[in-house]
Amino acid sequence: MKFDATDNLCVNTLRTLSIDMVGQADSGHPGLPLGASPMAYAVWAGHLKFVPSDPEWFDRDRFVLSAGHGSAMLYSMLHLYGYGLTMEDLKKFRQLDSLTPGHPEHGHTKGVETTTGPLGQGFANAVGMALAEQLLAKKLNTPDFSLVDHFTYVLCGDGDLMEGVSYEAASLAGHLKLGKLICLFDSNNITIEGSTGLAFNEDMKKRFQSQDWQVLEVEDGNNLDEINAAIRKAKRETEQPSMIIVKTHIGFASPKQDSSCVHGEPLKPAEILATKKALNWPSEEPFFVPEAARARFAEQAAYGEKDRKRWLKLWKKYAEAMPEKAELAKAMLGREIPEQLFDPPTTFFDKPVATREASGKVINLIADALPGFTGGSADLGPSNKTDFLKEPERTLHFGIREHGMASIVNGLALHGGLIPFGATFLIFSDYMRPAIRLAALMRTPSIFVFTHDSIGLGEDGPTHQPVEQLMSLRLIPGLLVLRPADAWETLYAWEAAVRLKRPVCLAFTRQKLPLMTQYREKIAAGLKRGAYLLRGPSTVPSIELIASGSEVSTLFEAAALLEKDGIAARIISVPSFELFREQDKAYKESLFLPNLPKLAVEAGRSIGWTDLVGAEVEVLGVETFGKSAPTAKVYEAMGITAEAIAAKAKKIVR
Repeated sequence: MKFDATDNLCVNTLRTLSIDMVGQADSGHPGLPLGASPMAYAVWAGHLKFVPSDPEWFDRDRFVLSAGHGSAMLYSMLHLYGYGLTMEDLKKFRQLDSLTPGHPEHGHTKGVETTTGPLGQGFANAVGMALAEQLLAKKLNTPDFSLVDHFTYVLCGDGDLMEGVSYEAASLAGHLKLGKLICLFDSNNITIEGSTGLAFNEDMKKRFQSQDWQVLEVEDGNNLDEINAAIRKAKRETEQPSMIIVKTHIGFASPKQDSSCVHGEPLKPAEILATKKALNWPSEEPFFVPEAARARFAEQAAYGEKDRKRWLKLWKKYAEAMPEKAELAKAMLGREIPEQLFDPPTTFFDKPVATREASGKVINLIADALPGFTGGSADLGPSNKTDFLKEPERTLHFGIREHGMASIVNGLALHGGLIPFGATFLIFSDYMRPAIRLAALMRTPSIFVFTHDSIGLGEDGPTHQPVEQLMSLRLIPGLLVLRPADAWETLYAWEAAVRLKRPVCLAFTRQKLPLMTQYREKIAAGLKRGAYLLRGPSTVPSIELIASGSEVSTLFEAAALLEKDGIAARIISVPSFELFREQDKAYKESLFLPNLPKLAVEAGRSIGWTDLVGAEVEVLGVETFGKSAPTAKVYEAMGITAEAIAAKAKKIVR
């Protein structure tokens, strides 16, 4: 493809629409759109497979704007390419409930592949998307049929590549030979505070070469043909991801070009006019789109429909030639889950077992039925029990890169076709929190598996004993947190994680827990409600004992001690605050009986239980950091024992 004057007009259309959007809102980031529009246009106009009428078409190329503060540029492209964003939508940039929020939001605006803005996240998501393409291609493609054959493009900036998550993700991408990942680096040497030299002097070329990337350079970020040639070369490299370093000028053509203030400060009306004049723009009218440019964008958008039709013909031939393979593809892409998958015989669990061990068994049960189920650990597979036993190649090895792992899992989930998870110790959820939060914001079906979920990990001590992590994860809106009390609750927690198609955190124990097989029917029904009556006394109850996870079995021991003193207790298991909050009022009122003393127990911070159960509940928790000692000694030192629970319950009742 050879670019011409009309293509340059298209680039300037993106630039002027973007600065008009920021100007109208009097808020936003004009610098990136002015500098980076040529590279974005080169990707979309010359290479990207996309279908505006079918933005979820599976074999489309993915385009990720990791530098999400440049959202005005992305919205301008989505408008001009026909994704349904109107000119009125552009004029409502950054306004309440508009389709053009300050940073791109997946699921809110058609054509936005992932939510970006927190720097580095989009870059790492793109690694996950490229990994998904690689995994699906290996599973579904044949020598005669390339059913899965697309690229992932990511546009990032200096800030993205300063963030630590980009190091983690880039390192893994190079190791995995993600040849269909192409990154265009908007290299303008400016951040909010000024020159990148204030805090950064890395040689990006050497850095990415050392991480097994192909590195290409474009000296003139306004030269569409040079950018196009670099992309073509990147596409030919199949063994390495490609980093294209494009030298640009932030705020190009504006009076503030190459200054830090143009990053996030709207141009004033006179500066907008001066910018348009420098670009030889044909009109001073805001939001003006030349007919020639609009026609060129429409022409390019039509190419994608041809790509999709070719793919549909390919799919038909694929299905005729290999019906079993086609059924596999449909099952994976449709996320089909057998109805009886989570109904193994009672002998499936036959002895006390840590819930991490139970989880490992369930993972392999799921794997037998769901070919798209895949995941792994941040170098803790033997401890997290996340390895696939029958098909070791389905085990992902993320290395000691918790943050990168979580963001890559989000990318895998966003891509589709896979049911992905990433695992580590619960304490290290702190390293993953930005990505977990974005999973919740996007409502992606990302699964985060956490073991060693409390002071129950014992000897590793307070550095590894999560105290505040569980409750802090429950604070994230839209995130489902499940802490099962035994192997059976673990089974049904995994069922919820797989079936509900929402972001989930699973918290499992290191220590063994008694089986509650006699309550299996109650568990199967109750876990779906988040909290349920596990056992009621044969006489009139005097108190309700409430807990999650490993502390539920301790409640049984405490209840036995109380019975000796004539105190009858209801035992309530609360595997999920979130699922319980989603129940109707009648169920909630039927579970926690009014005018009955209540004691909640959890080996973590107690804040939050009053909000869930009610002001009348008293809580026995852990309000300090833990200690290094054998598990039983730590629980004793922290006051989470059957004897301590019984003693506190007696005081409450009397």
